[in-house]
Amino acid sequence: MLKNYFKIAIAVLKRRKFFTFISLFGISFTLTILMVASAFLDKMINTNYPDYKRDRSLYITTVTLKSSKEGWMNRSGLSFHLINRYISTLKIPEKIAFFSSGQIINSFVHNQKISIEFKFTDANFWDVLDYRFLEGKPYTAAQINAAEHVAVISEKLKAAYFGADTEAVGKYIEADNIKYRVSGVFKNVSSLSHHFSGDMYLPYTVAKSDYKKVELMGPFRVILLAKSASDVPKMRAEYDQMVRKVPTGHKEFDVHTVPADSGLENYTREFSGGEQSAVGKLIIILSILVLVFLLLPTINLININITRIMERSSEIGVRKAFGASSKTLVVQFLVENIILTGIGGILGVIFSLLVLYGLNHSEFMSGVDLSFNFVVLSCSIIACLFFGLLSGVYPAYKMSKMNIVKALKA
Repeated sequence: MLKNYFKIAIAVLKRRKFFTFISLFGISFTLTILMVASAFLDKMINTNYPDYKRDRSLYITTVTLKSSKEGWMNRSGLSFHLINRYISTLKIPEKIAFFSSGQIINSFVHNQKISIEFKFTDANFWDVLDYRFLEGKPYTAAQINAAEHVAVISEKLKAAYFGADTEAVGKYIEADNIKYRVSGVFKNVSSLSHHFSGDMYLPYTVAKSDYKKVELMGPFRVILLAKSASDVPKMRAEYDQMVRKVPTGHKEFDVHTVPADSGLENYTREFSGGEQSAVGKLIIILSILVLVFLLLPTINLININITRIMERSSEIGVRKAFGASSKTLVVQFLVENIILTGIGGILGVIFSLLVLYGLNHSEFMSGVDLSFNFVVLSCSIIACLFFGLLSGVYPAYKMSKMNIVKALKA
């Protein structure tokens, strides 16, 4: 029976090629958008290179100072003073690492300008994060204490400055009129991982600015690494207790907020402007977007299916006249619709793979490595079934109630 339904469905699809094209395009385009967006979202909020220890990490990226009387507010990263004087005293974290936000400088090689994003780090940064070194190794705590002009650079910067086939370790790279000796080269990090992507990393002690100022606000961000995921709540509690004892250090500001967030909380906090984490808000917005993306092609399919039913009214009347039950016709039509959406789903998967391949091999985003995982594939299959059933239920019900005499006269 299903084999006959499949043959009838293919014949019907061939009969009106324009409607079939519109239906398949709507389904495949929608699924492609959803799956590519899911791949981007997965890359941004889930565990990815080099941040493989996210399940036992807390991220501290902002300091907010407020005046309860005047309503003033100021927000920035963390200062070295806050990290060294207070955060470093925590007992539960296994490691405490810090790094600065990225800054752009220009360098010239063979009369060509190269834009370099550089960041400052401590030695623990290389233990907390798992950068894959293609050459050499990161700088050490001793080199940081000695304020040596050493640098760790990305594979991309190495290719642009020295050449892809040239050994870079031990050579010097000039940036901002200072020469740094290259100690290691790491595999490129996706620009979607904005905290940990960069071209060049330097010891924080070589920074030109005075990083020892006694204040709470500065250029740094902190990662607290617990020994296990089960220690994260205790580590958060210890941190919150410590933060409450930190003075603001400003006469005009009497309230300060320095949150320690999980990976998802940190992304949503930045999404909401840094005031508070917005996991619930993000879920609601994403759910609404997915619903809209699914609803539009579904409505389109319902309208097209109704048009197809009207064109097949005489066929339906003949089949009813020869004893076909309404249930049989409804099942047949639903199967036809699921086959249509199934074909659209297969095309959507193929288009998604092509788009992801194109993005991964283009220079549109540095180091992007988007993957098509089983979670996304499962979502696409569920979406196809949703398309097929939802867009076929009402037209199938309307067909089952069609009067035989009117259908034969059509």
